[in-house]
Amino acid sequence: MNLTETTTKEWLKNFNTIIQEKKEYLSELDTPIGDGDHGNNMARGMTAVMESLEQKSPETVQDILKLVAMSLISKVGGASGPLYGTAFLEMSKAAGESSDIASLVLAGLAGIKKRGGAVLGDKTMVDVWEPVSASLTHGNLTEEIIQVSVESTKDLVAKKGRASYVGERAIGHLDPGAVSSGYLFDSLLKAVQS
Repeated sequence: MNLTETTTKEWLKNFNTIIQEKKEYLSELDTPIGDGDHGNNMARGMTAVMESLEQKSPETVQDILKLVAMSLISKVGGASGPLYGTAFLEMSKAAGESSDIASLVLAGLAGIKKRGGAVLGDKTMVDVWEPVSASLTHGNLTEEIIQVSVESTKDLVAKKGRASYVGERAIGHLDPGAVSSGYLFDSLLKAVQS
């Protein structure tokens, strides 16, 4: 499955819509285990992404992904900006050679792991990106797989990021970065299936 300019823009439009709708919920998730600002940060970042897309009209998948990376890095605070920004930057580099969605997401995952040092089971966005990239590689990604990945973070002890400071008290809470990553991949599925 390949990413085109049209599906990439559709993906980002879908993601922006859900982030704006769910920003309070994401910040509520972030309150007991983080800074309580994940939703607002992501909403600000995606607003900047949409404005940049409109002003600059990038024409290739690579240029679109790079623009997303730069917007998120400059506008999103906390760990989310650098992590999402790095993911999109690595995807944009990979898009120079291939538009295969699985390859791009794998490149994004590698960037996140390198930047944040998290692995599967650390209660971070990696817990969604890893199973999603595996499913994309096998061509069988579904909303259910995304949802199960997001839900898996609830019973984990956080080993990375702000949530790791609260230790065992993070158990029973969904990881906000995993939830927003779930929205990212739901948005992608919608874009490629429409």
